[in-house]
Amino acid sequence: MPNPIADPLVEVPDTSPTSDLVRIEATQAGAATVVLNRPARKNAFDADLISAMDEAFETLRGAEGVRVVFLRGAGAMFSAGADLEWMRRAADRTEADNREDAMAMATMMKKLWDLPTLTVALIEGGAFGGGAGLAACCDLAIATQDARFSFSEVRLGLIPAVISPYVVAAIGARQARALFATGQVFDAAEAQRIGLVTELVADVAGLTAAHDRIAREVLACAPGALAEAKQLVGDVAGREIDHDLLELTARRIAAARVGPEGQEGVRAFLERRKPAWAAG
Repeated sequence: MPNPIADPLVEVPDTSPTSDLVRIEATQAGAATVVLNRPARKNAFDADLISAMDEAFETLRGAEGVRVVFLRGAGAMFSAGADLEWMRRAADRTEADNREDAMAMATMMKKLWDLPTLTVALIEGGAFGGGAGLAACCDLAIATQDARFSFSEVRLGLIPAVISPYVVAAIGARQARALFATGQVFDAAEAQRIGLVTELVADVAGLTAAHDRIAREVLACAPGALAEAKQLVGDVAGREIDHDLLELTARRIAAARVGPEGQEGVRAFLERRKPAWAAG
């Protein structure tokens, strides 16, 4: 049997009902948690889990009042990557069928990447293959110190294609080449050093504390401004700093200053009170 810490494929009995593969837990303050709920399979990916995640992210994209989205795995593993049975079935399907399968995963990850709220991966146990891709899709990734990571697709004759845009954006091309080409397992400290993980905590209690801290911090942020700030990064990253970019940034801040959140935020600061979005 593969070691789920060293290998992204999992071969254990599956007892999770398809209808409960993903849970969304939410607080009245607007903190939503998406829980991958295949603990018996180490939250490994298959078509059903990908579809359930896609539906969850689509739901959250249009959910009014959601301020931050956390992502975590049920049990003691964030995600062990690809499910072995899913991979076996894929090997017997046509290239066209596999392309359709891969597009479903690609669409799901893009929906996570495009969420207008702050997104935070809470990682324990490990994040392998697609699981590490989910971490790279999130704005923040917080991991326990004993968590492990790997992109081991090449050891199976495969490549980490669908997750590659997000991983390269998170850790850079050179680090991605090295890790994609060797398939090595690396620890949480290395994941933080290269940028895949943004914060380390001692244990699961530390993940809970980080969840609570970030949920409180987000309440101080205007939700519309937060979404615009995330979009701004995508719009300016990699662009030449020329007149067109200067005009774009000037337009953005001018619109923010006269917009309802900008007006309320400045007035609240001058009047030494909480703005409306943080007053609850």
